[in-house]
Amino acid sequence: MKILVCISNVPDTTTKVKFVENNTKLDTNGIQWVINPWDELSLTRALELKDDSSTGITSVTVAHVGEASSEPTIRKALAIGADNAIRVNGEPVDAYYVAAQLSEAVKNENFDIILCGIESSDHNGSTVGGMISEFLDIASVSAVSSLSIENGEAVISREIDGGKEILTVPVPFVAVVQKGIAKEPRIAAMRGIMMARSKPVKVVEPIAVDPLTSVEAFEMPETRAACKFIDPATAGDLIDILQNEAKVI
Repeated sequence: MKILVCISNVPDTTTKVKFVENNTKLDTNGIQWVINPWDELSLTRALELKDDSSTGITSVTVAHVGEASSEPTIRKALAIGADNAIRVNGEPVDAYYVAAQLSEAVKNENFDIILCGIESSDHNGSTVGGMISEFLDIASVSAVSSLSIENGEAVISREIDGGKEILTVPVPFVAVVQKGIAKEPRIAAMRGIMMARSKPVKVVEPIAVDPLTSVEAFEMPETRAACKFIDPATAGDLIDILQNEAKVI
């Protein structure tokens, strides 16, 4: 069995966000780019399954839509343990575009399991995984919090209201994973970093796809008001503030 992990290249969560070109584009100067956290956990779980010889997982591939500047993020995924990578040489302008490009790039690769993080930490769209399953005409399972291979079958756990749902899913399928798929992201060892330099990255040119969305403008959130401290002797003032200023009660 072969696993594909779709990864996004996102700004580190400590990035100070700034916009340029009349607030229509992110200012990328000085940004530290990382693997999207949910995708990194997906990759970790895929590698854990491959490490277990009883699962029958023979390879783990990562796929990404991005220009050459995203290569360091791909190499990090290879250093963590992925066997190879596919990069679609295009700008990831929206979720539809990304899903279409990834689907086209991997449609003949015969992957058994495709893992996608539930969302990217920059756009939080939560749509790419479902779109990939539609493009490839295969099943998809959302809200996946655990994945195992038992007796040659994929066993999935999903979080539902009031409990968990356990499913067995025939391959191929897309799993849209969330928190819980792995405890901690795997850290690249020095040996892995050295090996990543020689691992293959297949670069394919994008197909003609018209994005379905466009950015009109970004807007920064309003500055938070200063914190108010209430004297314990006048605790009743808190109720007045919550009612008439904060308007939360």
